[in-house]
Amino acid sequence: MTTPVEYEKRGKVGVITLNRPEARNAINGDVASAFEAALDALEGDDDVWVGVLRANTAGQERPVFCAGADLKAINSGQAGSLNTPRGGFAGFVYRERKKPIIAAVDGLATAGGCEIVLSTDLVVASTRSAFGLAEVLRNLVAGAGGLFRLPQLIGKNAAMEVILTGQPLTAQRAYELGMVNRLVEPADVETEAMALAERICGAAPLAVWESRKVVNASMYESEETLISMTNKAFGAILASEDTKEGLTAFIEKRPPNWKGR
Repeated sequence: MTTPVEYEKRGKVGVITLNRPEARNAINGDVASAFEAALDALEGDDDVWVGVLRANTAGQERPVFCAGADLKAINSGQAGSLNTPRGGFAGFVYRERKKPIIAAVDGLATAGGCEIVLSTDLVVASTRSAFGLAEVLRNLVAGAGGLFRLPQLIGKNAAMEVILTGQPLTAQRAYELGMVNRLVEPADVETEAMALAERICGAAPLAVWESRKVVNASMYESEETLISMTNKAFGAILASEDTKEGLTAFIEKRPPNWKGR
């Protein structure tokens, strides 16, 4: 039986796949519930340190990573099912988590689909990808974080144009503005995303998770709060087994054996 969101482990990387290609991976209640379950699996597994989010675009002539909310579900009165109490839209965009997730995007990410990408930590995109918030073209507003996350990433004026016109950013433009980390050919998206994930897995996981938390908070917290968060993170890391291992490995001139504790 086909599941709307699939999850698998590849070493220390958890791979989440949006799997509703016949509906351009649009989010309905089943997708939101399955997405949240996949995140639970990723976050709850101590042997998984990084996530990759991809989409099944099989059979699509013009690939769509995610078309956002399923408008048929909304029109039939099921709008509430597209959100979960812990994660908000798609069970993801407002989810509290500690592990970084890399979006591997090949195709169009629009409306809520773009907001899902904006909720990840790093983005690898193909040259044929595009990112848009088309809500104003349907007399809607981007209600899943896009109105504040896009300007945080690419600046107010550039974001304002995308939001007020409803016209998407090309992958090249998104890369130039800093929204996309790696821009590659379509055939290389997943390979590049996995390589980036593996590189992150080479670093100490506790330090990665604590650093991610402070960097994300820097977008909206005061300097005083950020200093406090940094000091707290430093203290927690310093007391961990992995700090001892990292320092010992440096002295002994060998690769560290991280445990995540």
